[in-house]
Amino acid sequence: MQNPAASDIINAAKNLREENFTLQKIIGVRFKKAGKIHLFDPGDEDIQRGDSVIVETSRGLECGEVAIGVREIPAAENSPEPRKISRKATPADLARVEENHRLEQEAFEICQQKIAEHELPMNLINVNYTFDLNKIIFYFTAEGRVDFRALVRDLAYIFHTRIDLRQVGVRDEAKLL
Repeated sequence: MQNPAASDIINAAKNLREENFTLQKIIGVRFKKAGKIHLFDPGDEDIQRGDSVIVETSRGLECGEVAIGVREIPAAENSPEPRKISRKATPADLARVEENHRLEQEAFEICQQKIAEHELPMNLINVNYTFDLNKIIFYFTAEGRVDFRALVRDLAYIFHTRIDLRQVGVRDEAKLL
């Protein structure tokens, strides 16, 4: 099922085809099973719905699934152009995604141990590695503010990569699980 914003864009494109507008190709990419659909430029790649693609996001390189196949929409004058996909995912990329999921489980267990060692009042919810392993994002809930600087130092020492701890609320917790 498409999210309302994506279907609105597609319907607007259908209504405006007859008029004189510059059209741009887009695809809709989802990074989580029930996640938001993000629009990207497919470039010259032959992309179909269900394909896996590698894209550059604000978090770094990510692997996502094409939820909306190639469509043409009117180019908005004031909005930035969608980012181009880096490439279609290869079997090696998909194997790396599976390996990242395994590493996320290990990182979750290690972080749980470190939280207990530091006696921090926080509940670890989820862990995400970026596709390129440049960053690990730990999501947690807590009643109030938590001083986790020592935890970040320990995790950076163990994983030798950038560490990002994000406190999420109850609504966000349900989205992450």
